[in-house]
Amino acid sequence: MASTKSPTYPASKDSIMYFILTEKCSRNTASVEAGTLCFISDGKNLDRLKDPASHSTIEVNLIESTLSITRSKIPVNALQRLTEHKAGLLYAVSDVAERWNCFRDRNFLEDAANANVGQYVVVSVQEEMYPAIIRYIGNIHESSPLKKFFFGVELQDHGEGEGRNDGSHNLRRFFRCKKNCGLFVPFNRINFLTDRRYTEDEARSKVDGVTPINCGDRVGFYLEDGVKYGTVVHLEHRSSASETLVHVLLKEKDGSEIGIWPIPMDSIIQEELLSKEPKKTLDMAIAEKPLRQSSVESNNDELEADRSDSYFLDVNSMVQLDLQNGNPASGIIRWTGFLDGLPHKMAGVELDEDKGFTDGTWKGKRYFECPLKRGIFVKQKACQPDMRFHASSDALPLTADVFRGPTSPLVLENQPPLTNGTAVLVLKGTMKGIQGHCNSCYMDAALFSLFSCTSVLDSMLFMPANPADVPIQNILRDEIVNPLRRNGFVSANNVMKLRHHLTKESQCPSFATSEKDPEEFLNLIMHHILGIEPLLKLQSGMQKEQECYCYQIFMEKQEDMVVPDVQQLVAHSFLSSDLKLAEIPSCFIIQMPRFGKNYKMFSKIIPSLELDITDLLFESPRECIVCGELATMECPECFKDAMFSNALIKQYCEKCCTQAHTHYKRKGHKPRIFKNPTAFDESTNHPHASRIPREKMELFAVLCIETSHYVSFVKYGPEKEDWMFFDSMADRYDENGGYNIPEVTLCPEVAKYLESPVADLAEKRPRDMEGVAKRLFCDAYMYMYQSKKMALYK
Repeated sequence: MASTKSPTYPASKDSIMYFILTEKCSRNTASVEAGTLCFISDGKNLDRLKDPASHSTIEVNLIESTLSITRSKIPVNALQRLTEHKAGLLYAVSDVAERWNCFRDRNFLEDAANANVGQYVVVSVQEEMYPAIIRYIGNIHESSPLKKFFFGVELQDHGEGEGRNDGSHNLRRFFRCKKNCGLFVPFNRINFLTDRRYTEDEARSKVDGVTPINCGDRVGFYLEDGVKYGTVVHLEHRSSASETLVHVLLKEKDGSEIGIWPIPMDSIIQEELLSKEPKKTLDMAIAEKPLRQSSVESNNDELEADRSDSYFLDVNSMVQLDLQNGNPASGIIRWTGFLDGLPHKMAGVELDEDKGFTDGTWKGKRYFECPLKRGIFVKQKACQPDMRFHASSDALPLTADVFRGPTSPLVLENQPPLTNGTAVLVLKGTMKGIQGHCNSCYMDAALFSLFSCTSVLDSMLFMPANPADVPIQNILRDEIVNPLRRNGFVSANNVMKLRHHLTKESQCPSFATSEKDPEEFLNLIMHHILGIEPLLKLQSGMQKEQECYCYQIFMEKQEDMVVPDVQQLVAHSFLSSDLKLAEIPSCFIIQMPRFGKNYKMFSKIIPSLELDITDLLFESPRECIVCGELATMECPECFKDAMFSNALIKQYCEKCCTQAHTHYKRKGHKPRIFKNPTAFDESTNHPHASRIPREKMELFAVLCIETSHYVSFVKYGPEKEDWMFFDSMADRYDENGGYNIPEVTLCPEVAKYLESPVADLAEKRPRDMEGVAKRLFCDAYMYMYQSKKMALYK
């Protein structure tokens, strides 16, 4: 990428220009993330900036000490200039991604740059907000080439004793305050109370002896939807109106911020009076979530740490919150980002019940849409990804017909299948996919494969059904498919409800308790219950047309096929059984050759991303494997003869068939004539192969089985790397009376083996294959192909 030579800092700071990278830049095997700071000091490169149109890249010095490179060529349009002061403020934010977010919130950065010593602020300490006074702004390290501008603050009121020092750091004093009242923090841990700045003396003179409320007090006030609680951060006296506004930082019970609201003094009640409990007891009742901490500097336990969530939570993640008075609420994240005046990354959550205070707007600006009183803004770190899935303490034992675990909401709006980046955003992660319970993995894997990223069988969801079967169709559509596509999660409760209905319809009492084969489930719901048209219509010689929903490959062991692909297996099976497809199917579900769940005929099978069915169609035009003209003859005995081409099925025009069978090894073969459609009749001067269409189907999912446990692979995008792996029972919460944790992971490593030579793949030991690729190649049970063209008509 570039040189690793250490950057040289000139003696004069006047000749340095600082920048932040506004996008990720890659060079060879290295990359530099957005939010990285850099500088230019040499005259040559500084001159290039005067004429950026003539230079697409420019060499900069990277400031980050954690990077293995310190000089790099960066696109000019990826650099945003900073003043030394703002660069120092951003440099104090150790996490590059967090720094980039802080830079994007320009108002927040401006507030930090314009802050003054003596200014009242609110500081985040252990997820609690405390009033404080800025006592120092500047560098606290002696050797840093670019000064990291930290804020030394003195915690006030109920924040006293929550600090880390008395204004000293590394035996050097920067300001004086009481013991454990001082703190050095980067600016992203501070709320600067925009447009409400007062010096310490001014602020105290305004409130001293005037009101019973002081900064830092815990207070409450009534709104239409109940009592709100918060901390006083500022008192504003309006002489013209002869009133005092109390600016209250609202928080939920878990410490997550709602925002700062101005409330008339007459509406404020101290929290002790509302609850009749001591203030300390109430403070102790505030739920503080344990979050993993990391120091800004490895040797500096004085600095407040940035925190990173243990789970990935983003848009469409299902979460639970603890509202005031211990009132729980569940919902879905609809937006994440930064709100004006708040330093933390926030999440806009659509709640399942009317427990919110907004319809997705904040200070007149809309961030997402939801019904009134269903929306709430909280710190993203306050969202709990697993809390809503915890079984209650008095849960009954998990039995076949009782499940006390996660729930997922009914979704009546029809949802499209997920593809590309949307599929990753909605489906990837823990507690994603369809939750398994009580031997349901065969059904979970089948449903996830058929509906998560394709609509080829959506007719099952909407076609008219018998009145007795409507409940099953409704459960499948509104409680499984729609929630999966919208929220990325389906509770085992929903699947159990479907299993109970299937038990009644099938007269099989074990359908809700025992493991079944996926084809048994598919045949039951497609044929016996919903009665959809069979997916496959097969023609065997001159016999009557056969219909089925899944095709099982039957064939004898082929010694010369060490690692076959699906195309080869299907062709062998169709020829050995003398079968043809009567028409192009919209969905082709193929079961692999195996006996039971243990014995596999082949140790590995290569997934064919495309399945060419042209030569498998009955009375369909085909091309001669020798000359490429319209074929009229087919020879099953030539099937294993690789003399003429690599084509599996050997078909010829009449002339080439005669020539091919003059060879003594083929004189005993019995070619047979097949009929072509009228438009491709032989009498039409043998149209060239370019006029003979190829019919191909695309792979969209693979069911795999290992030791009686089903999982699935789903193709969610057009690239070879676009694979995701789903396991409905990937982990478990609480072995005794708990529940299974489903998980969806990306598995781009599959592409590596799809492109490997067959010989290399044959020699590759399964245990040496990366990631979960081994399960796709070694444990395939059922392949699913679709024809998007035919899906439009069926």
